[in-house]
Amino acid sequence: MNIPTKYNASKVEDKWYQYWMDNNYFYSSPDERESYSIVIPPPNVTGVLHMGHMLNNTIQDVLIRRARMLGYNACWVPGTDHASIATEAKVVAKLKEEGINKLDLSREEFLKHAWDWTHKHGGIILEQLKKLGASCDWKRTKFTMDDDLSESVTKVFIDLYNKGLIYRGYRMVNWDPEAKTTVSDEEVIHVEKNGKLYYLRYQIEGENNFVTIATTRPETILGDTAVCINPNDERFKHLKGKKVIVPIANRIIPIIEDEYVDMEFGTGCLKITPAHDPNDKTIGEKHQLDVLDIFNDDATLNSHGLHYQGKDRFVVRKEIVKELDSSGFLVKVEDYQNKVGTSERTGAIIEPKVSIQWFLKMKDLAEPALKAVMEDEVQLVPEKFKNTYRHWMENVRDWNISRQLWWGHRIPAFYYSDSPNDFVVAETIEEAVILAKEKTGKNITANDLKQDEDALDTWFSSWLWPISVFDGIRNPENEEIKYYYPTRDLVTAPEIIFFWVARMIIAGYEYRGEKPFSNVYLTGIVRDKQGRKMSKSLGNSPDPIELMEKYGADGVRVGMLLTSPAGNDLPFDEELCEQGRNFSNKIWNAFRLVKGWEVSADIKQPDSAKQAIKWFDAKLEKALRDLEKSYKGYRISEALMTTYKFIWDDFSSWYLEMVKPAYQSPIDVLTYKQTISNFEQILKILHPFMPFISEEIWQLIKDRKVDEALIITQWPKVKSKDENLIKQFEFTSNVISGIRTIRKDKNIPNKDSVELFILNNEKTNQDFDVIIKKLGNVSTLEYVNEKQEGALSFRVKSNEYFIPMGDSINIEDEIVKLETELKYAKGFLNSVHKKLSNERFVNNAPEQVIANERKKEADAIAKIVMLEESLKSLKK
Repeated sequence: MNIPTKYNASKVEDKWYQYWMDNNYFYSSPDERESYSIVIPPPNVTGVLHMGHMLNNTIQDVLIRRARMLGYNACWVPGTDHASIATEAKVVAKLKEEGINKLDLSREEFLKHAWDWTHKHGGIILEQLKKLGASCDWKRTKFTMDDDLSESVTKVFIDLYNKGLIYRGYRMVNWDPEAKTTVSDEEVIHVEKNGKLYYLRYQIEGENNFVTIATTRPETILGDTAVCINPNDERFKHLKGKKVIVPIANRIIPIIEDEYVDMEFGTGCLKITPAHDPNDKTIGEKHQLDVLDIFNDDATLNSHGLHYQGKDRFVVRKEIVKELDSSGFLVKVEDYQNKVGTSERTGAIIEPKVSIQWFLKMKDLAEPALKAVMEDEVQLVPEKFKNTYRHWMENVRDWNISRQLWWGHRIPAFYYSDSPNDFVVAETIEEAVILAKEKTGKNITANDLKQDEDALDTWFSSWLWPISVFDGIRNPENEEIKYYYPTRDLVTAPEIIFFWVARMIIAGYEYRGEKPFSNVYLTGIVRDKQGRKMSKSLGNSPDPIELMEKYGADGVRVGMLLTSPAGNDLPFDEELCEQGRNFSNKIWNAFRLVKGWEVSADIKQPDSAKQAIKWFDAKLEKALRDLEKSYKGYRISEALMTTYKFIWDDFSSWYLEMVKPAYQSPIDVLTYKQTISNFEQILKILHPFMPFISEEIWQLIKDRKVDEALIITQWPKVKSKDENLIKQFEFTSNVISGIRTIRKDKNIPNKDSVELFILNNEKTNQDFDVIIKKLGNVSTLEYVNEKQEGALSFRVKSNEYFIPMGDSINIEDEIVKLETELKYAKGFLNSVHKKLSNERFVNNAPEQVIANERKKEADAIAKIVMLEESLKSLKK
């Protein structure tokens, strides 16, 4: 067999992914096996792969590949999200470049452009996931605006409306002036901003006296409809029942009283602008104040802005401060730091705005979903997110589900008059006509109806994802939903625990009466070495495709998972991918070594090989048990590290050294066959992490049939393990290391054999002596009852090991060298003792630091004993 010297990742990856696809290994349909299903968090349809996707989908692929090998009917459903705000923004920008204004188009014309854009750019990310090795059932690929999923969204809206849970009302909403739509509370990111606090004075009507208010937004005084004081504030008793004049606007507004006002904040007088602050709106409703909205949808000022009409809010802020100053209304300005809401999608500063919107009542819907997580019916990994989840669910607010967009699922409400309250909700206009006739008693036709212009929040479709991808809304009793639902695991980011995870759990209990998944693995955020979140704007995010071309998909998968414990951020470094590639090369070279051995049926199996095989079996069983615990606890990074160390250390560094034949000599057939078998076991546990190289070597070992591919091979079964063998070898490895250290220090070539005499105070098992003889190149291994003179020595626990000095070593020089080492060791021990005798250090230093010093002390003492005994032996 001609095995290439170097592993060609690109060639191998393309070959085996196509093979897996051609043979339908990813395909799943209901059968007699237990199902294991995962739904992909659908990325934006026009998005491209970034490092967060790489981490998330690598973890999903690890889980699904292992489930497939465990014998489950594994089904990983891929798909994309229509991403209303992001996609519409991209289409609007593209049209703008072509000199087309969205407002000049009809809805149908705009949607044609949006669909053209989606068809052109959509699905790229799914193709990129194939390069990563994602073993999704691509035949099941869904899009949130597929006809069946869209129909499911409409049915759910109508159902919730008929249950009295969806309503239409005027509310203070979060308005994104860049996207020109509302966004939900969860889509508002609050950031610290350095701003100003402006102190302004309002003249009391009929007097030459003033009241002073403090505001961070002086432009909004044009929408003021009252000034409010606390009725308990003695300072302002003289203001009760009076009125003030709004500066610049010259409108007269009342002074009202409300205990909401914090007497300690600012001046104690609060300007009330019901149209532009949620708290002011509450006070305004209580006191029946007028509502003056001074902003257009793009946050420029409207006619209520007077001579500032048409100007942007931040331009007006600068200009109005100058006017207030020159008019004598500006008292002072202070620096002020406060939290400002920004749009998660566009970054624009959110404008509170009173608007008529559609809302979903959440309080009652949320209760089963809260209970499910608190009682671990749905487990969050890591568990620390339970408190965050509970806080949000206990304080859940009604969900604003309408968006002022055209791209998305259009709200199925039809108006039969100009009144915002005259509407019916129906799946089709034909049904709407029937309902409108029933409601009004009039002969209404389709031409009399006008459908609501708004689209539903994107999350209103994706909250149904685990149900709708199996058609569980339209056909709740179909075979697939009953077989695959609830799904097993969800892998997603903690920042969408409310947007998506909580809402899917809510929808699961509302529409299936059970949880949508059993476990939620919350990944961390991928950050650069400086701790910054990776982003295009910072230019600190590598191109995942380029990384895979450079290091191979397997190398990048390993690199992503080496330092990514659940819920903790991943400090990504490209060197991790290089480490992953080096691991690939290590495995490849180990395979080439084994396949390069000449095999003989005439040679008896050496005792050293028999012992090595027994030990490796025990190590394999331990690794399998450790992996089981790690996978069960969703400690995927830990599972990878167990696999990595088992292959690199136990198999490559120890086992292969124990069994490999002497130079230019053949290996016995029994040992060879068992080594190949051991290699196959390794490939099985490696496969979820490194699917490509594992399948390549698996197929190179021998010719395999289609039903013998590694991807569907059974995961190794856990048997009983011999802990004593493992402990004995740990001791043996220290002995071998001791021999190698002496060889290195004394420049004794490995080809030259040495004698070893053992003072067996530990009463160790001697089964591994054959290994010590082979790996230490020991010609004579003998147990003695007393220390050996004229020999170099080392200790392993209480056992002493002696290697007689050959003629090649100058005893006088050796004594000088050992005395120098001894002097240094004593000096080092003295410095450690000084630290440990310092009460202040011992009382204040962290526990781990003290433990490290204690270990240094013990190691130094052991070394001194060894050096003193070696000197004593040489001086006799």
